Amino acid sequence: MQSSLDSVDSMADTAAAALLRQYCCHKCGNIVSRHDDIVSKDFQATNGRAFLFSHVTNVTDGPEEERMLLTGLHTVVDVYCSDCREVLGWKYVYAFEESQKYKEGKTVLEKFKISKQNW
Repeated sequence: MQSSLDSVDSMADTAAAALLRQYCCHKCGNIVSRHDDIVSKDFQATNGRAFLFSHVTNVTDGPEEERMLLTGLHTVVDVYCSDCREVLGWKYVYAFEESQKYKEGKTVLEKFKISKQNW
């Protein structure tokens, strides 16, 4: 029979493991985001599927540019791995259409440019 303390420990271990699920740069292994920061997995990039993240880390921004994307005109910056400088995706700076404003400040990382860690 499992004690209630064992059950609590098991739940804590499960929660801790979920917090540690991360995404890394596919090239150098630099951690760039957590699984919990995914807003949407329904994004499309030039080379395939992409994920929208609310928060990323260990990336640097390129210069701002206006870019026509599938959902309209946006001001974006490319994001680069801060270690190896690989382009991983882009960050939305400004959305011209009201329906796209939720993307502002969020980052898209291309699925083939990131890998899972601690899954």
